[in-house]
Amino acid sequence: MITRAPAVDAVGLEERAASLATRSIKRDAKLWALDLAIRCTDLTTLEGTDTVGKIVAMCSKAVRPDPLDATVPSVAAVCIYPWLVPTAVAQLAGSTVRVASVAGGFPAGLGPLEVRLREIRDVVAMGADEVDIVLNRSLFLGGRYQQAFEELTAAREAARAASLKVILETGELGSYDRVRQASALAMAAGADFIKTSTGKIGVNATLPTALCMFEAARDFHRDTGRAVGIKVAGGVRKAKDAIRYLVVLHETLGSAWMTPDRFRIGASSLLNDVLMQIAKERTGRYQGTDYFTVD
Repeated sequence: MITRAPAVDAVGLEERAASLATRSIKRDAKLWALDLAIRCTDLTTLEGTDTVGKIVAMCSKAVRPDPLDATVPSVAAVCIYPWLVPTAVAQLAGSTVRVASVAGGFPAGLGPLEVRLREIRDVVAMGADEVDIVLNRSLFLGGRYQQAFEELTAAREAARAASLKVILETGELGSYDRVRQASALAMAAGADFIKTSTGKIGVNATLPTALCMFEAARDFHRDTGRAVGIKVAGGVRKAKDAIRYLVVLHETLGSAWMTPDRFRIGASSLLNDVLMQIAKERTGRYQGTDYFTVD
């Protein structure tokens, strides 16, 4: 799958991403896009200071982002560390919000393979619906593609019925060709989603990188018939940024990918800005930043 990945025209890719980023949309379409951005959000906290109380509050916000407006939809999922999975499972019981947990040696994706696989099995046993793991870049960048592929297939098996998102950590891959190759490797290994970033390094999601992954998913679907989702994460903080990703997604993969089943945005501070933009579009004025709860 690595040898068949086509070379990427970096200049053309960046020009197309920049062109699509300038698209303007009408008010009704903007409200629809803002609604979709919420429905596709993985509300995330991956900090060493995370507590049970913080997760309880975050789960409440995930279900009802704006307690005063029942028309605002729930987010797609909450994304948390493994030990907090039981808390989230209990809080979200009966809702549509899924529980996603990082696992498999996040954020480096290293360590003994069996330990990483055991962590995946453990979070699934605790009730996680989705598991976010990291591609072993040490193997991938060292040219040990078969071993990297085998690790991912083992992770896919360990996740059982849970959705598996494979984080490529695109900011460390060095080129769009590498992003394309890593995307192909992860999808061939059975990933349900390919994801840009952990959010733990300096370079995270960018529009050109996302476009590169969208094109890889488009071609994989054309060649195999299997649809793989994409998750952008790290640095997506403003509603305008979320809308830009949605525009690029639509122009590359079409309306079939404009759903939480095939597209996610991993974010912590994005939700409040989207809520502020919805209020502005509906009322003509911005609410104060203290109008919405702190994530």
